[in-house]
Amino acid sequence: MPMSRGGLHDVPLSTLFPALPAADVDALRHAAGAIDTSGPEAAAAKWEWCLEHSVFTGPECATHVILLFDVVHESEGYDWFEFLLDVGWTADGRHLVTAVVNVGCWCETDHGTHNVDVLQLAVGDGLSLPQAFAACAGHLSERLTDPRDADHWRAFEGLPARSA
Repeated sequence: MPMSRGGLHDVPLSTLFPALPAADVDALRHAAGAIDTSGPEAAAAKWEWCLEHSVFTGPECATHVILLFDVVHESEGYDWFEFLLDVGWTADGRHLVTAVVNVGCWCETDHGTHNVDVLQLAVGDGLSLPQAFAACAGHLSERLTDPRDADHWRAFEGLPARSA
């Protein structure tokens, strides 16, 4: 299904998360706004969403993304990396919020798929969607504020040094 794209002000949060009260929708928008102000790349990035994924219809929804934010940071030379935040579903119908720093590279092992820093929080057991979203948004904002370079993230994850 195609994703809609736009700025944060375009994202229909109350439609994507219809069970949330207005105060919780405002909390999501506030946390998302912190990401948008994390730097010029973040400010230029677009949010993506899929209204059709906002309702849980069964375990197959675990592959559905409701809301996505993705910033690609092109690095000098060989590697690049991206910062992602998404909200989706678990197989049992809980919201799942994930923040990821991904190193993209041309290496032969897991080419372009090194998730080097992941924070993933499932809603439930005392953790609300606004709390999970704020934690992941804050985590991603910190990474966007000081992204360093791809070599830093390769070392952080213990990946082999890139070859020139």
